[in-house]
Amino acid sequence: MLCTISTSIVAQQRSPPSLFKPTMEDVAPGVDHGDHDDDLPEDFQRQAVFYRSQQRIGTIIIDTQERHLYLIESETRAVRYGIGVGRDGFTWQGMLQIARKVVGGGPGDPLGARVMYLGNTVYRIHGTNAPETIGQALLSGCFRLANDDVIDLYDRVPVGTRVIVRQD
Repeated sequence: MLCTISTSIVAQQRSPPSLFKPTMEDVAPGVDHGDHDDDLPEDFQRQAVFYRSQQRIGTIIIDTQERHLYLIESETRAVRYGIGVGRDGFTWQGMLQIARKVVGGGPGDPLGARVMYLGNTVYRIHGTNAPETIGQALLSGCFRLANDDVIDLYDRVPVGTRVIVRQD
C-alpha cells in the first residue's frame, strides 16, 4: 500500500514531457535579447577596426562627434562600438576612470544590461533597451550602447580603466 501511494505522488509531481515545451531558453538577468547589434546600421555595429593610437592597451576613447567608442587593443587596432551620446548642453570632454561596474536590472531598466560609472560623476557608459537611439544625441551626457555591446565591453574592461572623451 505504501509503495502504491509513493508511486502515485511521484507520478503527480512530474509533468509529462509532451505537455511542457519551452518556447525559448531562459536568459541571464539584465539581458534583453530583443536588442542585438545586428539591427544597427553597419557603421554602428561592433567591429575590429584600424585605429592609430598612442594610448595604452585597454584604454577607452569616446568620440562623441563620430558616435563611436573605441577600446584600444594595440597601437593600430581597436574594437569600435556605436554609441548614443548626450544632447546639446549635456556634452562634455575629459578623462575619467571606470569607478564601478554594475549589472543592470532587466528589460525595464533604462540603463540596460550593464552600467559602468565614470569617476565620481553622474556620467555612465550603459546599455539601452532602445537600440534605435544608437548614433543619436539624446538625454543626458551618458554614453549608451546596444545591450549586446555593453555586455561585451563590460566583460573586457576592469574597474580603473581609463576613459577619454573627445568632442573633436
